[in-house]
Amino acid sequence: MKTNTDTASILLVYTGGTIGMIENPETGALENFSFEQLKKHVPELQKFNFYIDSCQFDHPMDSSDMDAKAWRKLVDIIQRNYDRYTGFVVLHGTDTMAFTASALSFMLHGLSKPVILTGSQLPIGVIRTDGKENLLTSLEIAAAHRSDGKPMVQEVCVYFENKLMRGNRTTKLNAEDFNAFRSYNYPDLATVGIHIRYNLNAIHYDNAETPLKVYTEMNTNVAVLKLFPGIQEMVVRSVLSIEGLKGVVLETYGSGNAPRKGWLLDCLSEATHRGVVIVNVTQCKSGMVDMDRYETGYQLKSAGVLSGYDITTEAALTKLMFLFGQGLTVEEVRQEMMHSLVGEISMI
Repeated sequence: MKTNTDTASILLVYTGGTIGMIENPETGALENFSFEQLKKHVPELQKFNFYIDSCQFDHPMDSSDMDAKAWRKLVDIIQRNYDRYTGFVVLHGTDTMAFTASALSFMLHGLSKPVILTGSQLPIGVIRTDGKENLLTSLEIAAAHRSDGKPMVQEVCVYFENKLMRGNRTTKLNAEDFNAFRSYNYPDLATVGIHIRYNLNAIHYDNAETPLKVYTEMNTNVAVLKLFPGIQEMVVRSVLSIEGLKGVVLETYGSGNAPRKGWLLDCLSEATHRGVVIVNVTQCKSGMVDMDRYETGYQLKSAGVLSGYDITTEAALTKLMFLFGQGLTVEEVRQEMMHSLVGEISMI
């Protein structure tokens, strides 16, 4: 396997987040600083044998502020520079990184180059920071090529703490540990130790070599409804009756189960008949929804609720935004939600 990087050129996009923060000496608070300062803290960047360019958001963003407008800005940067670079590394805050990675996977159709999101739990200027390793390894992976000259990775990914994961399969699982992300229902694309070991069977390769097509419209009239013991009818009705609501990610128990309450099924059925697309996603970290397994799941299916299979909440939500953003009909959205577009679900 050849991973020569001599001809690679990487665009490093700094959006903000912990990796690019420094402590204010007066207040002690963490604040964003410039990308030029970031490079001073990582002199190892000069040792790579490939070209690294950089750009950054005019105003670096805390990832809690990320939204569809910021996703469009990222997609626009990638589109404008797509023919100039062989890969992209995006520095991003960890809190919403899985949402951004999922959104970009849908918005960048026909991607044949790596787009790797990474960040850190500790600022780059802190002695024990995890940011250096995450940044340097992400760049090395983005620059890696196969023996045929094509990029080793050709999809949107998240790299964190020695693991490269498919972006739309990731979830943030820990607010303190360096091992902050996990891909529960899909194998890691690469594991990193002394060597970088790629799982070639898990990495997506587009043999059709379709040109990049960018989608920028996202309809954010969606919601997440998490079931819990004792949930009241007024809570469910208030969410499902939101004006302009297009889609709902329904977080259920186990393999897709919900309370056998007549009012709950009535609420869900009424909403689906109004054209609200409701997708059943399990609250469990691992496993998948099977609405034919138990009576409670079958009742949800009868009410018009769709199975999300093993999709993450982050991917389900951004997929709904993406599909409705393209102006598809309700029935078209329902059909597309039950199919894998970019490897976001496993079809058994």
